[in-house]
Amino acid sequence: MTERLHIDWTRCQGRGACMELLPELIRSDDWGYPIAIDGHPELKVPGALIDYARRAVKECPRLALTLLPDGA
Repeated sequence: MTERLHIDWTRCQGRGACMELLPELIRSDDWGYPIAIDGHPELKVPGALIDYARRAVKECPRLALTLLPDGA
């Protein structure tokens, strides 16, 4: 099952942990906040990166990242 990574910008304080843990999927916007590499608040996580995405979700100090089942 594929999963989507959701970035809740209202919770984020731009600390950058997610960008360090998951640079393949998350980059910084012009103000230092995380944004998916495609510019959307959600993106599909490739199977090869799911463990890294789970770690980024777990390590986010503001709980701004969530993994959702694809299609939810």
